Parts: sequence; C-alpha cells; structure tokens
Amino acid sequence: MAASKGASAAQRAFVLAKSSLQEAVGARGTIMHYWQLLRPQQWIKNAFVWAGFLFARAWQDAALAQQVALAFIAFCLLASAVYIGNDWIDRDADRAHPTKRRRPLAGGQIGGAAAGSLAIVLALAALALGAWVGASLFAVLVAYLALNAAYSLLLKRIVIVDVFALSLGFLLRILAGTVGVGIAPSPWLLMCGLMLTLLLGFGKRRAESAAVGAPAGRAVLAEYSPALLDRLIVVCVSGTLIAYSLYTISPQTITLHGSADLVYTVPIVTYALFRYLYLLGSGHAAEDPSGLFIGDRHLQLSALAWLVAVIWILR
Repeated sequence: MAASKGASAAQRAFVLAKSSLQEAVGARGTIMHYWQLLRPQQWIKNAFVWAGFLFARAWQDAALAQQVALAFIAFCLLASAVYIGNDWIDRDADRAHPTKRRRPLAGGQIGGAAAGSLAIVLALAALALGAWVGASLFAVLVAYLALNAAYSLLLKRIVIVDVFALSLGFLLRILAGTVGVGIAPSPWLLMCGLMLTLLLGFGKRRAESAAVGAPAGRAVLAEYSPALLDRLIVVCVSGTLIAYSLYTISPQTITLHGSADLVYTVPIVTYALFRYLYLLGSGHAAEDPSGLFIGDRHLQLSALAWLVAVIWILR
C-alpha cells in the first residue's frame, strides 16, 4: 500500500516536473501556434510606414519604393519580436483574460525558450534589414525596440504616459518611412499621426476597461475613469479632424501638390472617425484596433475610398 502511494506521488511529481520543464525549455507547438505568436493581423499597423511615401508623390521612384517596402518588412519582423516578448512578460496575467488566455504562451502551446529564440531571430533579422537600407532606418528600429522595452517594463504602468508611448511607436513607423529612407517628414503628417494614434490608444483603454476591468487586466486601467477616457477620446477625434482638415487647405500643401482638391477627402475621414466612435460605443472589440478594422466593412471601405481619392488627386 505504501509502495503504491509512493509510486503515485512520484508519478505526480514527474508530471509536474515535466510541465515545468516544458514551459522553461519549450513546449511543442504547431506551425499555426507559431504563426499566431507572430500576430500577423497586427502588421496592418505598419501601413503607417507608407504614409510619407504616399504624400511625397514619389511613386515613380522604384528604388525608393523598394526601400520603403524593406522598412515595412523590417517593422513587421521587429513588431512580432516585441509581441513575443510582451506575451512572455504578460503570460500569467493573460491566463486570467477571457481572450488573451488563448495566446500560445499563455496557453502553454509554446514554451519560453522556443519563443525567446524566435524573438531574437526576428529582431536580428529586422535590424540587419534596417542596417542594409541605411543607418537612419537602423536607428529608428533601435529606438522602437528601446521604446517597447521601456513600455513593457515601466511605461505601461503610468497613466497617460502609457498611451503616449503607444502613439510614439506609430510615429516611429512614420519616421521609418520618411527619415529612414531619405524623405523629409511633413509636420502635418506627424501631427495627424499623433492625434490619430492617441485616439486609437485611448479607445483601446476605453474598450479594455469596459471588457475586463483593472483587476483582471492592465493595472493602469484603475487610473482611468470612463468619463476621463471619453473626454480624451473627444479631444483626440477633434484634434485628428482639425489637423487633417487644416493640412488639406494649407498653402504649403496646395503649393507642394499643385492642387487644392485634397479637401474633398475630409468627409471620408470624418465618416471613418465617426464610425470608429460608433463601434467603440457599441461595445465592439476596440481593444484591438487592427481586429476592429479587419472586421468592419465600413472602415475598410472608408480606408479604400480615401486611398483611391488621395492617389487620384495627387497623381
């Protein structure tokens, strides 16, 4: 009887040790688990890299287009490396989240060593690609990596600063597609980018607060009240719309592009912003802006209509 109990205890200890070893050394995941770990749906955020190229009207410059494309790829690789690092740091908290618990690291499908190795390879590949394009792009990528390290370790716990850090990450994407490839960034482009990404950041916090609450989600959510977030969102929507509208009628813009017709794209931008507010107020998954865009046909059509109109006007 004692031998049986001893064998049972030994078996339980073996199972526990095996589970711990898998998490430390690396659980075996399928290709889909690794693909999920990369979060490819988030790569749509890196479209900000193309903003400077679009408004610079350098579409006939194949060499420049190639550099911007490489900058876009480098940001996709580096962003995936950052997501893996964040998932590893947040894996315990993610297990208590209704949807994040399905992530491969939180769910135990992929272990820490395997995920860490993949993140290192992706980061090195991104930095090597950036260095190949030029020192400026390499510097922007390093800044992005440093910003996300600071965000994961400290900034995400500081109210307001956390959203500004997220917004700065988008501005670095814009700089990658401008300064990083030799295009002078427009102050208007940076201003519009800042206000828009602050809007997405505060909208994300508003949705997270409504979905999970501070104890089960981000600790910083306890510092945000719904009323404060609603006011900040209104300010950011107004700032985005005003900045873009002023850009379209700016004498500098009209002189640069030889046309005053960009103002006709303002209604498209206005509708897209109002649609986002509607989705946010209706309880849609605005805590993931990329998923919200992918899942909403109105936002997709608005983006497509705006892109076509801008290209047609600036051609």
